[in-house]
Amino acid sequence: MAIQFKIIDHVALIVLDAQQSNNALSVSDLMHLRKTLGACQDDEQVRVIVLTGAGERAFCCGAGLKESLRPASGFVAGTLKSRETEAEEGGYTRLFDLSDLDIWKPIIAAVNGACLGGGLELALQCDLRIAAASATFGLPEVREASIPAAGGVQLLLRAIPAAHAMKIALTGEPVSAQQALSIGLIIDLLPQERLLSAALNLAERIAANGPLAVQSIKRLALQTAHLPPRDFATQAHFHWGLLRDSEDLAEGRTAHVEQRPPKYTGT
Repeated sequence: MAIQFKIIDHVALIVLDAQQSNNALSVSDLMHLRKTLGACQDDEQVRVIVLTGAGERAFCCGAGLKESLRPASGFVAGTLKSRETEAEEGGYTRLFDLSDLDIWKPIIAAVNGACLGGGLELALQCDLRIAAASATFGLPEVREASIPAAGGVQLLLRAIPAAHAMKIALTGEPVSAQQALSIGLIIDLLPQERLLSAALNLAERIAANGPLAVQSIKRLALQTAHLPPRDFATQAHFHWGLLRDSEDLAEGRTAHVEQRPPKYTGT
């Protein structure tokens, strides 16, 4: 099974495991991944998600070759159907777009190798990215007379300075992990053997905070960053008000006064 999943305390670990194809994902793999992410959002035990690839060669290299062939049905007809139905008929690309899943729990990408095409589009939809020194990042679609179909160009422009994003998109050439660190695509660079433990440690530190507050921060970041100051301040105040009377806020303040770690329940 290409999608491995387990929960460690309050952290969900999802491993893309299709090593024979450099962790390129089939339609069924992508559907399984989407279902797993949705289940994590609904599971109150899960507070943070870590996404990584199996082995040392690749994080994810997009879609499997069979899924890259031209689908049997026309494009217009497919786009008017659900993502799942379109995928079953050969149109797989929308499955890489996770925006419809409304995952408000933070996702950390631990990039352990090649992160290319749809794989980079998945990583760009994660909130934090760390990488092994051997990792590479790229959108090679233009070399095959195509473009990233799940918003890769736009996501890249939001993640790093425009000149770097356009160079990656227009040349199709990969960048090294060191280059990715220098342009802000990743936040940390680690030896391969320390990558997963560092990702889990980061996830645990986030999971120790108020889970409703963490999700509210992510939701505000994704939904209001484009708004003018007056509007995003209004939304921030609204979410602050939602949290004001929560049990977790009372616990956090009590723990601070008593000088002890808080015990949050997500209520």
